[in-house]
Amino acid sequence: MEATKRTPVGRPRGFDTDEALQRAMLVFWEHGYDAVSLTDLTRAMGITKTSMYAAFGNKEDLFRKALERYAEGPASYSALALRKPTAREVATAYLTGSVHASTQAGCPAGCLGVQGFLAASHLGQSAGDALASWRDDNRAHLHDRFQRAIDEGDLPADANPGTLARYLMTMANGIAVQAAMGATRDELQQVADAALHAWPPA
Repeated sequence: MEATKRTPVGRPRGFDTDEALQRAMLVFWEHGYDAVSLTDLTRAMGITKTSMYAAFGNKEDLFRKALERYAEGPASYSALALRKPTAREVATAYLTGSVHASTQAGCPAGCLGVQGFLAASHLGQSAGDALASWRDDNRAHLHDRFQRAIDEGDLPADANPGTLARYLMTMANGIAVQAAMGATRDELQQVADAALHAWPPA
């Protein structure tokens, strides 16, 4: 009986793609998109340009993947906030999460998404679309959550869910910019607390 031929096993990449993506995310987070070269990225990731292209695609593809990782990791406070039982608690968790994400130890100050939007004119369509989709999804989720709060009587009937969503996102973006400029966590938490004084009563 003829022996069955085995398919050759593919050669391993020789590096941890998850760790490499984490490092790329931190580089984009700290410096933005336009200020980072492929050499900067591959040096930080500990791989060659050939390996980067094979594993992640071009710089724009890598940025898009880094943004996805950021959204699922440091910026996951947004999705967690939506689960809070009241609109005020959603707003509180959202702004407090923004403060913590923008000032966490061992990570760059500020927000990777804000850094990306500052370089939006230099982004290709794929990365630009990813940024826009992330922003629009966040706004839509907040809008829907606040509309539900209005329907349930948790917010006044004349509250505008779209305005409230934009208000929170504007405050969170401002917090990120201030963090990148050196504001401390305590200072930014005071700003977040002050912003909540303008929140509509139940």
